[in-house]
Amino acid sequence: MWGHAGLPADGQVFAISGIDMRLEPGRHSFEEAEEAAIAENWEREIAANPALFNGPIVLQEEIALLGGAVQARARMSNFATLLWWRKQTPPRSGRMLVASAVPISSDGAAIAIRMASHTANAGMVYFAAGSLDTSDLRTDGTVDVLGSMGREMVEETGLRVEDATADPVVYAVSSGNWFYLFRLHRFPWTAAEMCRRVEAHMVADPDPEIDAVYPLTSADLGLHRYDRLARIILPFFFGDETNKAG
Repeated sequence: MWGHAGLPADGQVFAISGIDMRLEPGRHSFEEAEEAAIAENWEREIAANPALFNGPIVLQEEIALLGGAVQARARMSNFATLLWWRKQTPPRSGRMLVASAVPISSDGAAIAIRMASHTANAGMVYFAAGSLDTSDLRTDGTVDVLGSMGREMVEETGLRVEDATADPVVYAVSSGNWFYLFRLHRFPWTAAEMCRRVEAHMVADPDPEIDAVYPLTSADLGLHRYDRLARIILPFFFGDETNKAG
């Protein structure tokens, strides 16, 4: 069932019925095979950006779709491995799953943020998301992928999923060795109010990961330097008449 089993074509957004990710023991196959190259690349990375931190992450080995649900095998790895992995075209093994809660204002804007200059993705405009880590692990060996959406959103923007109404559908899309999940979260505040709340969070955060917030109202991909997932979400969201404010 593994490999890319059952997955639609790259770039095709599809609804899923659930996700089951299991953490397996041992080192990730890519980390094990590329150990020396990972270490060398990490030295270059921190020389260029000393603010980087080689923290633990959950990196997937394989992802499949079975009966409408995403199934994934994963192992613990680290940020240095991910930085080298994402430079490969394609990597010799592994997948990277990223999950994002997409905040939508009461007047129909999608609220995006820009990564700060000290981060590994400086200047990139995206919807709050990040690597799965140890805080997403459950005691039964599964990974709380959907819960990670809310964790990333509150850490980076101060917005809480508890204040929003989550759409019932979780969407997925595959792009090469990357795999994305996203869910729309509709807040009771206007875009202006949401941006004020995010800006207040940026001021209060002693080490903010972001340095700007944008209320997006169109699928124009030339407005900002968007990450790969935002470039998929924006045409999907603004191309759907049911998502537009009435």
